[in-house]
Amino acid sequence: VEACEENPAAAFAVNGIGARNLALASQDIAATLLHVSTDYIFDGTKQEPYIETDLPQPLNVYGNTKLAGEYFIKSSMKKYYIFRVSGLYGHNLCRAKGGLNFVSLMLKLADERDEVRVVDTEFVSPTFTEDVAKQIVHMSNNTNYGTYHATAQGGCSWHNFAKKIFALTGKKILLSRAMPGEFPAKVPRPSYSILENYGLQAANLDIMPHWEDGLKKYLSLEPLAKL
Repeated sequence: VEACEENPAAAFAVNGIGARNLALASQDIAATLLHVSTDYIFDGTKQEPYIETDLPQPLNVYGNTKLAGEYFIKSSMKKYYIFRVSGLYGHNLCRAKGGLNFVSLMLKLADERDEVRVVDTEFVSPTFTEDVAKQIVHMSNNTNYGTYHATAQGGCSWHNFAKKIFALTGKKILLSRAMPGEFPAKVPRPSYSILENYGLQAANLDIMPHWEDGLKKYLSLEPLAKL
């Protein structure tokens, strides 16, 4: 997100024009395009779960360029799926976060210090990437084309997410609420990013689990991922 803000032209070339190129190539060979978008197309002011038809109002370059990619796809072809996701974590390394995700970062900090401070004013739908992958495969077997939210059920603050991580792993750590502005962001981000899978549910195609169940599954697999 920070890199996009620093170089908006490159961000648009990848997230906007890149998506357009994929759409045109898919159209040329009569292929279906499955594209992953983001909760950052919203500004977070709704303060209740966003559905697919809510008005996008991105706060930053990343969100704007991802939204541009969505529009390029919609205007270029008919056989597409756009999946908006939120709060992703998984076993593959996240290059933008130094090889960590939020879960692994919390566990690392719990081993290194006596107290961890996490914001309690930002809300997301923490989503295990494996669950998103299964949902995408499930959708690929039908022709209900369009834009969908594909996140874990429910949502929580980052603080409550950390609390559940420590509870499930038995970590003995003092978890405190960070003060407003204690961790100033370099780029404006939505404070409320919980998405509702309204489209999937309406089509009876939603197989996403609750975020707590996704976290339990991720933690149960974590030792295998480290081999």
